[in-house]
Amino acid sequence: MKLDRLLGITMELLTKKRVTATALAARYEVSVRTIYRDVDLINQAGIPIASYPGADGGFELMSGFYLTRQHFSVDDFLAIYNLLKGIEGTVKGRYTAIMNKLGTLQPALLNGGCHEQIIVEMSTSEHERTWVRQMLKAIEGSNLITLHYTSASGSRSERQVEPLQLYWEQGVWYLEAYCLLQQSKRIFRVSRITGLEISENTFLRREGLEREEQEEVQGIEAHLRFDPSAGPRVIEQFPDACASSEGCLDVQTIFYTKAYAVSVILSYGAKVEILSPPELKEDLLKELEDIRKRYEP
Repeated sequence: MKLDRLLGITMELLTKKRVTATALAARYEVSVRTIYRDVDLINQAGIPIASYPGADGGFELMSGFYLTRQHFSVDDFLAIYNLLKGIEGTVKGRYTAIMNKLGTLQPALLNGGCHEQIIVEMSTSEHERTWVRQMLKAIEGSNLITLHYTSASGSRSERQVEPLQLYWEQGVWYLEAYCLLQQSKRIFRVSRITGLEISENTFLRREGLEREEQEEVQGIEAHLRFDPSAGPRVIEQFPDACASSEGCLDVQTIFYTKAYAVSVILSYGAKVEILSPPELKEDLLKELEDIRKRYEP
C-alpha cells in the first residue's frame, strides 16, 4: 500500500547513498513512473531528494540533510504510529517492522509514554479481514483472482481480475483491479464480495492503465421531508443533502434500489414524508399494506 511504500523509500534513502528508480520499482513491484510520483510526494512532505540522470544516476537525500527526531514532533510520530497500528488488525503483522523502526526514533511510542489523543481503527469484520489478507497475497504474487461480486444495484456477477492495489477510505476497503470481463481498470468494494478464489496463474502488470468510469446505475431520485425531531439522525445519514424548509428538514438524494429506499423511509416511521417521486409513495403504501396483511387475525 502507498503509505508502506513511501515510508520504505524514505528509510532506504536514509540508509543508502543512492538508489535507482528501477531498483525501487522492482522492490515494491510498481512501475518506474509510480516511483517518480512517490519521490515527488516525499519531496512535497519536506524531505529534499536529489535526482541524478545517467548510468550512475538515481535518487539520494540532498547533501547535509539528516532525518532525525527533531524533524518530527512526538505528535507527528504518534499520528503515523497509530495509523499503522489501526490497520495492523486487518493486515496481520504487515507493518510491525515499520512500527518498530518508528519506535527506535521515538522510544516513547513503544513504552507507553505517549497519550493516544487520536485513535485510528481500521479493522473490520472477520469476513472482510479474510478477503483483505488473501488479496494482499495475490497482489504481492501477481496472482489472478476470481470474484463473486454484488454491485450497488444488486446484480451479481463472477469476475476474473488482476489485483493491483487495496484502498481504505472512510471506513471501507476497496480493491482496485483490472477486470478481464470489462477489459478495464475497476474498483470493487470488499464488503460486496461474496466469494473469492486465488488462482495459481500469474499476470504481468499492465502499464499506463487509466480507470474507466463505472457503468452508470439508474437510481431513484427522491425528495423527502423530515420532522425536526429526526434532525440528528437525518444529518448523520444524509450529511450533504439536507436543507431547512418550513421548519422541517428537506433531503434530496438518490437511492440505487427501490427496496433500500423503502426500508430507509420505513425506519423513520411517521417522521418522514415522500414529496417525490409518486411511484416511491406507491411502493411504500404497498409495503405497508403487505405488513398490515401479515398481522391480520
